[in-house]
Amino acid sequence: MTPRTIFDPEHEIFRTSVRKFFQTRAAPNVPRWRQEGVVDRAIFEDAGAHGLLLMWAPEDYGGAGVDDMRYEQIIQEENYLHGDPGLCLTLHSRVVGPYIGHHGSEEQKQRWLPPAISGEKILAVAMSEPAAGSDLAGMRSHAEDRGDHWLLNGAKTYISNGLLADLIVVAARTGAAKHEIGLFVVEADMPGFSRGRKLDKLGLDAQDTAEMFFSDVVVPKQNVLGDPRAGFRYLAQALAVERLQIAIGSIAHAQVAFSLTLDFVKEREAFGRPVGTFQSPRFRLARMRAEIDALQSHIDHCVMLANAGALSAEVASGAKLLTTELEGRVIDDCLQLHGGAGYMEEYRIARMYRDARVTRIFGGTSEIMAEIIGRKLGLDERQFVRAAKA
Repeated sequence: MTPRTIFDPEHEIFRTSVRKFFQTRAAPNVPRWRQEGVVDRAIFEDAGAHGLLLMWAPEDYGGAGVDDMRYEQIIQEENYLHGDPGLCLTLHSRVVGPYIGHHGSEEQKQRWLPPAISGEKILAVAMSEPAAGSDLAGMRSHAEDRGDHWLLNGAKTYISNGLLADLIVVAARTGAAKHEIGLFVVEADMPGFSRGRKLDKLGLDAQDTAEMFFSDVVVPKQNVLGDPRAGFRYLAQALAVERLQIAIGSIAHAQVAFSLTLDFVKEREAFGRPVGTFQSPRFRLARMRAEIDALQSHIDHCVMLANAGALSAEVASGAKLLTTELEGRVIDDCLQLHGGAGYMEEYRIARMYRDARVTRIFGGTSEIMAEIIGRKLGLDERQFVRAAKA
């Protein structure tokens, strides 16, 4: 494994503490969580007590005031190693929380950040709809300005933390223009808000992915984040970091699969010798090691770009595209190297195989990532059409 150079001594001290947290607080519960289809609320409160939630938030609200994504990267890596990818602490902390931190008023921050930091309130974001996934401009949920409140109607699906969430940042159309979208914080006890079924998924068994419905939900003006017609821009600004978070998790997942498989092929024998000593497995693992190391170095670089405020949409899209595709290939190869055991649910690699498939879909599909990168190269079809007409 290529040595990593972005971490300072304090990061390694933090990693030791985080590793112990996941080993003691999460690992013993993972089999039950996966069976029940939801993690315990208490794990968010435990994480809050250990200072692992919304670390970027200022101390005035109860946060650590440490806006360094390397700490969040460590939390993700240790969760994939010793916890479970269905435990979405990063979604809570680095995807949803910043909508409040960046666009909330002082009153909203005082109201919502402290309970989110402590884990008392669990966060979710509701963007995807049955007819609008990666294309946010196609959403149909809408909110009408009724003077002292907004009236929210619509349906959302594939919502992570969907059953547990206490505060949901809901994206809804607020005007006739294609990109007129607002972000509304819906509280779980608001009349007209309901949760649908917990969705039965291919993988991520511990993640409470659910449907949500909004029927004439009265959302006070005090629950609108920023400009109620600038939500599309807010979402677009946040997507680069969200996609980097997915990339961090995907490369960590690939690394765990590699380590499990390397141990397996050293112990499992065929024809009187360890499986790993045959040329085909040895060469496969050698290529995996080289590819994981190369992409890990790139992801570490992207984390430092994000810390500097210099992570672009196309770089984040490229990171997600490459890491999620590599994750899929590595885990598929690792399952193959487990032989028949890899097809058995009792082996972790089988569960990882199912869990990994969604990363090429959520947060923007691989095809959408390629579109974003291609347009930045000047290969947007619309540009050529306009040029031809001119």
